[in-house]
Amino acid sequence: MTSSSGSLKLEIHTDDKTPGKWSVPLGDESFRRFLSGGGGSEKAVFGEGSLYSPFLFGKYFDPSDAFPLWEFEAEVLLASLRSLGHCRVDWSQTDQAYVLKSDLPGTYVYVDVSGKVMEISGQWNNNKKTAVNGDWRSGRWWEHGYVRRLELPGDADSKNSEVFFSNNEDCSFLEIRIPKINSKSKF
Repeated sequence: MTSSSGSLKLEIHTDDKTPGKWSVPLGDESFRRFLSGGGGSEKAVFGEGSLYSPFLFGKYFDPSDAFPLWEFEAEVLLASLRSLGHCRVDWSQTDQAYVLKSDLPGTYVYVDVSGKVMEISGQWNNNKKTAVNGDWRSGRWWEHGYVRRLELPGDADSKNSEVFFSNNEDCSFLEIRIPKINSKSKF
């Protein structure tokens, strides 16, 4: 299904049945070693201003840990990135919904909602070797893909969320709209 803006509407998976899939945390030192040996793809995925960067919020934060994004004002957390032109993510809320917009690395995107946690993940390089156990998410997942887990606000209606993805030669773009439970209109 395509929206009027040419974006593809993605399906949101609920009640993920793979506990512990991000079982190997991405530590500060592991990340620095990984990024220093990586090429352009790794820097595009985890670089400054990306939603998937462990340093997006100013200090190291493992992207596989749930982050209460909407408790913070985007203007405050992203001011320095915006002034440098490095910002590739934005979030906001209206009376009706929470909205997340992000430039997105790669072409394979998955959105899972389990309880009050929304997980955005994807593979960003198909040329990498396959994980030993066959599931790249439970091994050294950052070598095969990316993730950002977001804690949803208490009034978020995750069951009626919508996700749109557009991909062109220059970049990919993800937009997530999460209605508020007490909202009278959808968006």
